[in-house]
This record gives sequence, C-alpha cells and structure tokens, in this order.
Amino acid sequence: MELRQIQYFIEVAKREHVTEAAYALHVAQSAVSRQIFNLEAELGVNLFIREGRNVRLTPIGRMFLDHMQQAMNVIEKAKREVEEYLDPERGIIRVGFPSSLAAYMLPTVISAFRQEHPHVKFQLRQGSYHFLIDAVDKGEVDIALLGPVPTQEKRVKGDILFLENIVALLPSNHPLAKESSVQLSQLRDDPFVLFPSGFILRDIVVQACSQFGFRPDVSFEGEDIDAIKGLVAAGLGVTLIPEITLVDSIPRTTVKKMISEGKVTRTVGVIIPRDRELLPTEELFYEFLKRFFAVLNRFEG
Repeated sequence: MELRQIQYFIEVAKREHVTEAAYALHVAQSAVSRQIFNLEAELGVNLFIREGRNVRLTPIGRMFLDHMQQAMNVIEKAKREVEEYLDPERGIIRVGFPSSLAAYMLPTVISAFRQEHPHVKFQLRQGSYHFLIDAVDKGEVDIALLGPVPTQEKRVKGDILFLENIVALLPSNHPLAKESSVQLSQLRDDPFVLFPSGFILRDIVVQACSQFGFRPDVSFEGEDIDAIKGLVAAGLGVTLIPEITLVDSIPRTTVKKMISEGKVTRTVGVIIPRDRELLPTEELFYEFLKRFFAVLNRFEG
C-alpha cells in the first residue's frame, strides 16, 4: 500500500467523483482510477460502488476511510513536528473558531501574534461549539477558541481567557430602545431570534430565560451572528448575543442594551488536546494567548 494510493482514495471518497478528485489532485483521471484499482486489488475488497461517473463508499470502504484519515493525520503531524523543531518560527497553526469570535477576537489576536512571529502561518476553520471540541480531539485542528470554555469535557483541556457579557440587541423602534439597560424579564413577551437547537449560544439564552420563569418564543433562527443581527435589524425579534460580536458592527436599525437584572455571561477561552502535546509553533501561540489576555484583563481591571 502506497501513500499516494491513500491520498487518491481519500480524495475520491470525499468528492464521490473520480474526475473531480483527479482535478483537485492535478493528475490524470486514469492515474486516479488505476491507483484505486490497485488498492482494491491489494486489499481484496471493493471500496467503492460505481454509479456511472459517480462513486460511493461501500460499508468496508467507510471503515477503511476512517482509519486512513487518522493515519494521514499522524503522518502530517510527524512531518510538521520535524519541520517545526528545525524552525518553530516558520510553522503552521490550525486554529478553529466559532462565528461569534470571527469578526473581532480572532483577527485581533492573530495580528498581535504575527507582530512577534511574522513568519508563522495559520490555517483557520470555522465551526460550531461541539464540532470544534471534536476537531481538537481528533487532531483536525490544533487549537480552538470558543465560549463558553468546557469544564466537564475529558477529551480537551480548556483555559479561560476572559469573561464576556451577553447583551440584548433590540430593533431601534422597540419600546425599550431608549432605556439605558433592560431587565431580562422585560423581554418575556417578545419574539426572539436565536441560533437553531443544538447551538451553545441558544442553550445559554434559553437557560437564562428559564431562571425568570419563561421560555423564549423563537420566531426566527439563524446559523451565524450576521444573520441573527440582520433579522433583528429587520424588526423580526430581539436577541441576546455576545458583546464582542457588536464591537465593530451594530446594525443601524438596532440598539445594544446591557442587561441590568438577569445578567448573562459566558467564559471565552482556548482548548487544546488533553492527551497530545502541542508542537513547538502551536505552543508559541498557546502561551501567547494566555499572556495577551492576562495583560488585557489587568489593564481593563
């Protein structure tokens, strides 16, 4: 079994199309087909079911794919480890992040880090809360920024970087728009715009409202922060979102209000693998994050 065969197999499995896989790999379609045929012959099983120009994995093919992806992660990590020990200042860091940290926090910390380590490169991957935990555990990303920081998760280690307020975002024509702050109970009868079920920010809002004896009436759902802000701006409901998402972009037809009673917060931090050591370049970024926010917290305090 050759490394090239594994690479071709994974690409075909991902795209379910030999021609598209060949195009992505920058090789001839016949070369991909030949390597897949040789791999199946060596293993003595069919990895794919052919359906015209398309293919799909057989049950044994799906199992084989899982193992081969893990193997490729190990090989890639070994290559990076050698390269980074030779020069940690020129390594690559794969960072995961949620949409709530995409617009302000992530660019800020990467920009500050690059001032000290200008040759380090980043590969960024956005995802949901539970996806990011799984991705760090499986080695698909090296480090993830997220909030709240998991405290009961055995697969990853979390460090809290700062505590953040969850604030109310209201349409500018809302009856409470001119108030200096709002009480969570005052939003009891309002329609809410929230993330779909399964998203951690929705859970935070629902739990906060439940402490005041009501469940938010969800009129619309959005899968990213900008969509939710847009729906509020259109006058379709109110929402509670992390304050950091409004640092540079409060929609013109909305107002931000602090919550004076029923205050809602979340921890924001970084997670790393619990059972796997960070590579040298990853360690540089991890330690930088902790220093950066420790200084910032002292300054703001």
